[in-house]
Amino acid sequence: MENQLLTTTQAVDPVFKFLFGACTVLLLGITITMIFFVVRYRRSKNPEPTSQVAGSPLLEVVWTLLPTLLVMGMFYYGWTSYLSLRTVPKNAMQVTAEARMWSWTFIYDNGKSSPKLYVPVGRPVQVNLVSKDVVHGFYVPAFRVKRDVVPGMKNHVWFVAATPGSYDLFCSQYCGTAHSSMISTVEALPPEQFAAWLGQKPAGVGAQGQELLQKYGCLGCHSLDGTPKVGPTFKGLYDSQVKVTRGGKPETVKADEKYLRESIVDPGAAVVEGFPPIMPKSEIPEAELKAIVEFLEGEK
Repeated sequence: MENQLLTTTQAVDPVFKFLFGACTVLLLGITITMIFFVVRYRRSKNPEPTSQVAGSPLLEVVWTLLPTLLVMGMFYYGWTSYLSLRTVPKNAMQVTAEARMWSWTFIYDNGKSSPKLYVPVGRPVQVNLVSKDVVHGFYVPAFRVKRDVVPGMKNHVWFVAATPGSYDLFCSQYCGTAHSSMISTVEALPPEQFAAWLGQKPAGVGAQGQELLQKYGCLGCHSLDGTPKVGPTFKGLYDSQVKVTRGGKPETVKADEKYLRESIVDPGAAVVEGFPPIMPKSEIPEAELKAIVEFLEGEK
C-alpha cells in the first residue's frame, strides 16, 4: 500500500472526528427519543397499554442493518488509517531511540547521539524503538504517535513535523520509580538548521561528560545543582565524604575516582545512606566512563 499521507495527524484526526461525530449523533438521537417517550407515554397519561402491534420486521431490519453498517464503516476507516501509520514513506530519515530507566537517547546514522530528538521540518522520520531494560512507551501527542518499546522486539513509529517547534515526548508505560522524569522533546528544525546541527563536532570534555550523563539516564535520578532526586546530587560529590552501606555494614568513604567508577559500574556494592538501591548496572565503554568521571571531578 503506497502511503499518500503528509503527516500522521492526517491518519488519526479524521477518524477521531468521525467516531466522535457519529457517537454524538447517536447520543443525541437516543436521548431525545427517550425523553419524548417518557413524556408522551408516561403512566399518568396512559395507565393501560393500548398498542396492538406485535412486531415490525421492517423496523427490526433497519435497527440491525444501520448499526452494522456504522460499525463496519468505523472499522474500515480505522483500519486503513492504521495501515497508513504502519507504512513508512520511502524517503524517511532513520533514527534509533534507545529507552532506559529513565531517559531517552536518539542515535543518528552518522553516529551522533542526543537526549532530544532533532528532526528536519517537512521530512518523514522513522524512529526505530529499542529498550535496554524494561517496557517503555514512545509517545508524542502532537504527532498522534504512541508505541510500546519492548526489550528484544523490533518496533517503530514514523511522523512528519510540519512546522518548526518543540514538541513534548513522554514515556507512556510505567517503567519504575523515576518514570515521571522520563521526559524529552522533539525539536523540529528547518532543514538547513538541522543539517548544521547534525554535522556539529563533539563538544569538549565538560559538555561531553554532561551529555553522557544524560545519554545513560543518570540525570533522571541525580541533579547537577544540588536538588534532591531519587539519587544523591552530583554537585559537590567529588572528594566529599559519603556514608554508604557495604555488605550490610555502614561505613564512610571518600568519593574519589575509584568510588565513582564502582558506583557507576556496580551501584549495589555501596549504597548511599538515605537512598533506595534501585540504580541499574551500566555497561559504559571505558572512554565514556573516563569522560563522566572527569566531568564529575569538575563539579566539586
